[in-house]
Amino acid sequence: MSSFASALVKWQTEHGRRELPWQGTRDPYRVWLSEVMLQQTQVSTVVPYYERFLKSFPTVEALASASEEDVLKLWAGLGYYARGRNLHAAARIIAEKGFPSSAAAIAELPGVGRSTAAAIAAFAFGERAAILDGNVKRVLARCFAVEGAEEALWRLAERLLPRKRIETYTQALMDLGATVCNRHKPRCDACPVAKQCIARKQDRVHELPAARRGKPLPQRSVAWLVLRHKGEVLLEKRPAPGIWGGLWSFPEAPARNIESYCRTSLGCELKATKRLAALEHGFTHFRLRIRPLLCDVASRAPRAAAPGRLWINLEDAAQAAVPAPVRTLIVSLSKSSYPPASRAAAN
Repeated sequence: MSSFASALVKWQTEHGRRELPWQGTRDPYRVWLSEVMLQQTQVSTVVPYYERFLKSFPTVEALASASEEDVLKLWAGLGYYARGRNLHAAARIIAEKGFPSSAAAIAELPGVGRSTAAAIAAFAFGERAAILDGNVKRVLARCFAVEGAEEALWRLAERLLPRKRIETYTQALMDLGATVCNRHKPRCDACPVAKQCIARKQDRVHELPAARRGKPLPQRSVAWLVLRHKGEVLLEKRPAPGIWGGLWSFPEAPARNIESYCRTSLGCELKATKRLAALEHGFTHFRLRIRPLLCDVASRAPRAAAPGRLWINLEDAAQAAVPAPVRTLIVSLSKSSYPPASRAAAN
């Protein structure tokens, strides 16, 4: 075992995290579930979602037999909803064919990339496989002063793999990057490989890994029709491709003739409308500005509940599979009467 791997294993045994609910198990279902949830999401955020998922779906068979809506309902608020849809799709594959036991085979599951597959294989099956998530990239780039192509980091990660105690070593890399080798405030005094760290010796810790030049996120805008009638609101199911696919959201408003659109397309006669405060929501590649229009409905026709649409009371809507901004509006509606304004606001 290299001095680097030995130092990490020793540090993990003495100082690493051991209280996380997915640790101490080789159950591939639990390992896989946690690793998918941890993609681009902090541990503190994942823990309650992981526990709720296991309570509702204690086995991969239970997850596979659930409806996508039930899965997304539990996933709501965790973000990156394609992960939830991929998780459900992969569960159905696993329930039918069994859990793949190698990193290469695991990587073929929907939503599982090279690093995630390696982590699952290491923790569940003890496979000697290299991981390279964001935290690990930072540790290796600093300790060995690696600049440039990611493939160089992959080659380094594979070369450093120990031949034993792979689970401890893998967890050490994750924990070191998450708790010590932080991006902005690294705690070099607590690092087990500080003496080996080239970036520290060269006073380049804050230069490595080199930051990508960020581009300003483009802005998008959307108007939502928050249709309210006798304590219920109208939600529409979003198509699977695109943002919030499979979740329930408010109908999007046309650019003009809103009253006519509500009458002919949604089967609703509007009584009065009121513009609500705009909401901002960030995605990986753009920011969305949401302009909600609260519409009190005088009457509604049967087609207002066409397939893909649902009138639902506010309490149930808050617990449904809805995106975070939709839930924010629903909670606000529950806490306030929001007296509507004039009819003119709709045009």
